[in-house]
Amino acid sequence: MRGNALSQTSDIRLPDKKNLNRKALLMRLERESGSMRRIYLDYAATTPTDQLVIKEMLPYFFERFGNPSSFHSHGQEAGKAIEDSRRKVALMLGATPDEIIFTGGGTESNNFAVKGTAFKNMPLGNHIITSAIEHHSVLNSCKFLEKQGFSVTVIPVDRYGMVDPNSIKKAITNNTILISIMHANNEIGTIEPVSEIGKIAKERNICFHIDAVQTFGHIPVNVDKLGVDLLSASAHKFYGPKGVGFIYIRKGTEITSFMHGGEQENARRASTHNVAGIVGLGRAVVLAQEEMDEEIKRMTRLRDKLIEGILNSVENSELNGHPYRRLPNNINISIRYVEGESMLLSMDLAGISCSAGPACSSSALEPSHVLLALGKSHFNAHESIRLSLGKYTENRDIDAVLNILPGIVKRLRSTSMARNSET
Repeated sequence: MRGNALSQTSDIRLPDKKNLNRKALLMRLERESGSMRRIYLDYAATTPTDQLVIKEMLPYFFERFGNPSSFHSHGQEAGKAIEDSRRKVALMLGATPDEIIFTGGGTESNNFAVKGTAFKNMPLGNHIITSAIEHHSVLNSCKFLEKQGFSVTVIPVDRYGMVDPNSIKKAITNNTILISIMHANNEIGTIEPVSEIGKIAKERNICFHIDAVQTFGHIPVNVDKLGVDLLSASAHKFYGPKGVGFIYIRKGTEITSFMHGGEQENARRASTHNVAGIVGLGRAVVLAQEEMDEEIKRMTRLRDKLIEGILNSVENSELNGHPYRRLPNNINISIRYVEGESMLLSMDLAGISCSAGPACSSSALEPSHVLLALGKSHFNAHESIRLSLGKYTENRDIDAVLNILPGIVKRLRSTSMARNSET
C-alpha cells in the first residue's frame, strides 16, 4: 500500500518505494514528527494527491515541459500524454475520447455545462430545471442566467435530500432546454435517481447535465447507463491534483464555449493545457478504477460503524441524508443543542479534521442551503458536522472519533446550557 501523505511534516520525505506498507509508514512519520497524530476526515472537501500520481506528474514540470499546441517534438510529447489521459477518462465513463474536454476543475465544468447549454439553445427556449441542493457553481450560474432573461425552476427535495423524478417531469415546459441535477450531494451524501431523470430528459429531447464531482472515481459512473449528455468532475476529489478537471460532452450536444482564446480542446476550451495536472488526473483515474470495488466495501463498513456509533453514544443526534442510498464515505450528523462550528473547532483541537459544511463556503455565517432544503430550521441547520472518509482512513480513526466526540458534545452542551440559564 502507498504511504499516507496526510501525516507529513515539511522536513519529512517519503521514501521512494512502490509498495511500502501504509501502516508502517504512518508509525514512522508519527515518530519522526514528534507530534500528535492528526486524523483527516474531510475527503469530500479535497483528497491528498496520491504519491503514484505525483510521480507520474513530475517529468512534465521540467523534462517534458512542451506546450502541446506546438508542432515540435517537445510539444508533441506533451500532446501525446494529454491524449493518453483523455482515453483513460473516456474508458472509465464508457465514452469516447473526443467527448472529454479538460478544464480547470468542477466549478468551471459546471459553469461550462449550464451557461454553455443555455446560450447555445436560446433560440429553442429559455427554461432550466435544477434542484435546491445543487452546488453553488450550478445554482449561482442559474442565478446569473436569470439576470440574462432565462427562467429557472428549482425543484425541492424530500427530507432525505432526494429529488423526485416526477417533480422534474411536471416542471418541464416546451421551453425547457436543460436539466441539471447532481449525481450525489457533497454535504449529505444522498445519491440522486439520475438514471430515471435521464430517461425523462431523453423522452423530451432535453439536454441533461449531472455534477459528478463527488461520485466520479468513487462509485461506478457510466454515461450511457445514467443517460447523461453532460457530466462534470474534478481531479482533486479522487486523489489527483487540484486545478484540473473535465467535462463530458456527448456527441451532438448543443453547447457553446464560454472561454475564448486559442483553439485548444477542439476549440471548446481555450487556454494552454495544464499538462502535468492532466497527466495526474489520468493516473488518478486508473488507480481509482483499480481500487474502487474494494474501497466501496471498506468505506461502507467504516461509515456504518461511525454512523451507528454516534447515534448510539450521542443523545439527540440524527443522520442527515438518505439512510442507505448514500455515498460510501459520507456521514452528516445533526447534534441538537450544539453549534456545528463549535464541534468543528473542538474536534480540530483534539486532532480530528472534519467540516461543518462545504469547503467553498465554510467561512460564511449563513446556514447550509442543503440542510434548509431538507426542512431544517436555520437554528437546526447550524447543528451539523460532516465527516467524510477516504482511502487512508483506518478503523482506529473511527474508534478515535467515537471516543472523543461524545465528550466534546457533553462539554459544549453543558457550557451552552449554563450560558442560557444565566440569560
